[in-house]
Amino acid sequence: MSSVSVHIVTYNSEAYIVDCLTAVLNQIYPIHSIIVIDNASSDKTEELLQPYLNRITYVANSVNNGFAGGHNQAIRLSEAEYVLVLNPDVTMHPDYVSLLMQQCKLDSSLGSATGKLLFKQSPEVIDSTGLTITKSRRGFDRGAGESKAAWNVSGDVFGVCGAAALYSKKMVEYISVDGCFFDEDFFAYKEDVDVAWRSRIGGWKSYYCADAVAYHDRGWKKGSRRQTSLFVRRLSYINRYKMIIKNDTIKYLFLNCIPLIVYEVMSFGYFIVREPQVLLTWIDLVKNLPNLLKKRKIIQNARKGDLSRIYAYFK
Repeated sequence: MSSVSVHIVTYNSEAYIVDCLTAVLNQIYPIHSIIVIDNASSDKTEELLQPYLNRITYVANSVNNGFAGGHNQAIRLSEAEYVLVLNPDVTMHPDYVSLLMQQCKLDSSLGSATGKLLFKQSPEVIDSTGLTITKSRRGFDRGAGESKAAWNVSGDVFGVCGAAALYSKKMVEYISVDGCFFDEDFFAYKEDVDVAWRSRIGGWKSYYCADAVAYHDRGWKKGSRRQTSLFVRRLSYINRYKMIIKNDTIKYLFLNCIPLIVYEVMSFGYFIVREPQVLLTWIDLVKNLPNLLKKRKIIQNARKGDLSRIYAYFK
């Protein structure tokens, strides 16, 4: 059997971590290792992890390295053939890993897989069945907010949501840039869409298994934008442009110019009127442009995927 390690990055996760770990330990598929990276929590997360220290690898960071940095740490510690990236607010059905691994065994070109993620508070409602992307380069959780009954067909998807994503270590190593699987310039938000895009460029496929079920709290989506910190809003806004700079092509930007222009005009108008502080993050992107272009060169030089097939996912 191929080995699987489960990676959880915590940050003030006391409300979820016990249920999350319990579900991991109850998986019917043998788990090679469980790696927990704590990003300087100030709550009782570390205290709650104490009874599990003989069954997990635990790293306590002195600073918050973000989702991307924390998971890159865990990946470097893993010796498994597959890694399951798991949010602490997710609980998996006992056969979640087993069902995903069955699919991976059937197709060696499968770089990632996910199951049917349901809202923990409303388990009849879809949280994610993978990722979809639009011609305006906006990434979304496929099926979010819809009835779970409408998503019972398994199959190919553009990519997988990072809340409960199984990745092949071969794919991880192939698409990593400067030793990083998740781009740490993103810190958090849209890093899973970026990985999905890079994996497609690298020629890897992604799969949605409707029978594999997990429940996601998704607490950060509660409330209005005004209740979301400026830091988070800036990340969510600017990371889309980082993806475009690294992964896109001039040809398909031109072919999709109409939806792109429409969205950019509407988006800029909204932010200039309602949230002008968010636009200041462009200063940081311009400063970081040489680094992004360096990453772009590495990504494009490793391209194996057929461009027409990749952009067929852009709806």
